[in-house]
Amino acid sequence: MVLFLLLIIAIIILLYRNYKGQNISKYINEQMQVIYDKFAPYSYKVVREKTKQLGQEYTARQYLIQVLIMGGFALVVTYLYFYNIVVSLIYVVITISFVPYLSFLRCKRIYSEFIFEQVQIYTTNVIMEFATTQSFVKSLEGVRDSGVLEDPVLTDVNHMIDMSYEEGAIDGALKFFSDKYPYYIVKNMHQLFLQITKEGARDTGESLENMQLDIDTLVESVYRDRMDRATFHKKFLQYGIMLFLLVMLIQYMLGSDSYVELIKSIWVKLVLHFIIIFNCYFLLKGEKYYNENVGVE
Repeated sequence: MVLFLLLIIAIIILLYRNYKGQNISKYINEQMQVIYDKFAPYSYKVVREKTKQLGQEYTARQYLIQVLIMGGFALVVTYLYFYNIVVSLIYVVITISFVPYLSFLRCKRIYSEFIFEQVQIYTTNVIMEFATTQSFVKSLEGVRDSGVLEDPVLTDVNHMIDMSYEEGAIDGALKFFSDKYPYYIVKNMHQLFLQITKEGARDTGESLENMQLDIDTLVESVYRDRMDRATFHKKFLQYGIMLFLLVMLIQYMLGSDSYVELIKSIWVKLVLHFIIIFNCYFLLKGEKYYNENVGVE
């Protein structure tokens, strides 16, 4: 413990001497940003940027609180398991290293929710515009000019319009959008417009109305599922934390002295390491499930 504290003090002194007159925390943040920009996957950058635009990105203070909570929990739990500060500090470092991954999952969920909302707006407004214009391309132009869409969906709608004029048909444009946004409501709506275009159907009002009802029903079920998942997520985290704290029950049953003697065995230590790793894997899988595929049917 003393060695660890001395190491921390040495790093702070070194930073102060090399960057005297600068804000140390600002310098650290700048260096972390450089590392992030260099090694972060492109998809992470995209979803994080959109999360910032939506005003839902964590502040530096919120990230710091997350690091302190996770690191503090790892320190307390692993110390209760092994009564070894060095082992606990190793686990703390490993735990904190997962913060960027959890941030990516959260940003991905927010981005996925945003995309689904944009797709809902796209399908609903195209149907409404088509009821007036009776032209799919004109409907796209009307939705584009209405200002209800945002990037990246807005850019893709513009590309659909350009493709339709260049090819003289809507087949390629519909395929492009359906491949990029493989939602049930998108595929069904595009299939309906293909039939209308190819077969020259005159009375399309009933078909479009049924399609709109399908979209409304689907959107309602997706939002209901989102609330159910949020409730499940809270219970899941509580359950996962309780799994880690079972060691306290074991110590209560055996007594602290007996437990300390027990963990001197290398096999007992290996079992405890396995329990911690398995519980962490269980929590990460749950977080991944909660944050992925939001809004996808």
